[in-house]
Amino acid sequence: MHEKIFTLKVKICIHGTGVNGTSAMAERRIYVMREVVMNKKTNLLQLEEHFYQLADVKEPNVFHNLFPYDEIPKIAFNDRIVPHNMPENIWITDTTFRDGQQSRAPYTTEQIVTIYDYLHRLGGPKGLIRQSEFFLYSKKDRDAVYKCLERGYKFPEVTSWIRASKQDFQLVKDIGLRETGILVSCSDYHIFYKMKMTRREVMNLYLSVIRECLETGISPRCHLEDITRSDIYGFVIPFCVELMKLMDEYKIPIKIRACDTMGYGVNFPGAVIPRSVPGIIYGLTTHAGVPSELIEWHGHNDFYKAVNNSTTAWLYGASGVNCSLFGIGERTGNTPLEAMVFEYAQLKGTLDGMDTTVITELAEYFEKELGYVQPSRTPFVGSNFNVTRAGIHADGLLKNEEIYNIFDTGKFFKQTTISICFQHIRSCRNRSLDQLLLPSSER
Repeated sequence: MHEKIFTLKVKICIHGTGVNGTSAMAERRIYVMREVVMNKKTNLLQLEEHFYQLADVKEPNVFHNLFPYDEIPKIAFNDRIVPHNMPENIWITDTTFRDGQQSRAPYTTEQIVTIYDYLHRLGGPKGLIRQSEFFLYSKKDRDAVYKCLERGYKFPEVTSWIRASKQDFQLVKDIGLRETGILVSCSDYHIFYKMKMTRREVMNLYLSVIRECLETGISPRCHLEDITRSDIYGFVIPFCVELMKLMDEYKIPIKIRACDTMGYGVNFPGAVIPRSVPGIIYGLTTHAGVPSELIEWHGHNDFYKAVNNSTTAWLYGASGVNCSLFGIGERTGNTPLEAMVFEYAQLKGTLDGMDTTVITELAEYFEKELGYVQPSRTPFVGSNFNVTRAGIHADGLLKNEEIYNIFDTGKFFKQTTISICFQHIRSCRNRSLDQLLLPSSER
């Protein structure tokens, strides 16, 4: 039960079975006991993990049992529970200038630099907005990169997203960037239907491209597109094992970005892969041996799960979560960056120096400069955020602000608002209307 099994094809002479007793091919299985090793995190002995090999299937496995196209996708359970494994250090990375620009009119160079300045302030002295990624396709894109680099900030580190070509790798190096993102689609939808290749062919292609990137001295960040519809143990884990071998060979970090491209990921304990976020992160850390600091989650909000899934990725072993400001991104958008600032604070018990008042400034900048008005009920930035309209609630708020305010919003956002509908004003008949409408700092 606990052996590694290696199947070898060997040539043997089988008397009487071949023509004139000729040699025939037969299989011989060699069993090797898995080692018992000490887990340095739990300080418990455990069996060496099973080795997963590439399943080079002839026909695509698109999980139509979970994703029937003419029905709503299914969330199935097998009650395989994996342990929490939150890294000591977690952080946020930004895709406002990459994925965020794929769903709107491009930002000008000046707008990019201004927003980048805001991100630097928001991330605080510890640089918890760790990186920001940029296109390099056009002169405008490259001008923005140069101007952001001129700021001299350590964080957010400027990184790129490019086509997988030797010329683009050289461009990244010439600009002076340390890291670039590379698209490596991993579901059979993409491998068979978009790329018209087999799993073996596409893995060999990806590895050759990543090797070229490493040859130029650039650290690759592999964007595993559509991971929540992929064969985790038949393709993703074997592929990531090969990436870790390349990392050992070149001594250059290789990051894994797990991309929930269609928003299918779920955070429920016991849900089956490929939809299980805990299961995916567990597979990457435990079976592929990817260190937590080299894993980041990239979520989409098609099923309203982007924030929960990103938080879950942290809880189960990913150090990074990739976000865009206000969730602006393709289709329903990405994980809102500002949401993860507050998820971080709730998990760690501290903002660690992040300046949340910048979020209010960013929302105002987007409205005034870009004409982008937040939906009124958007948490933290919408016009109805922390607005109390019911008179009875306003009355309670005035008696003790903590009753109907989630926290000291005046401190963290420089705003506290009460708005009263006429039909509820009798609840506050002993309070002056002027007092009700004053910010807390002026009462």
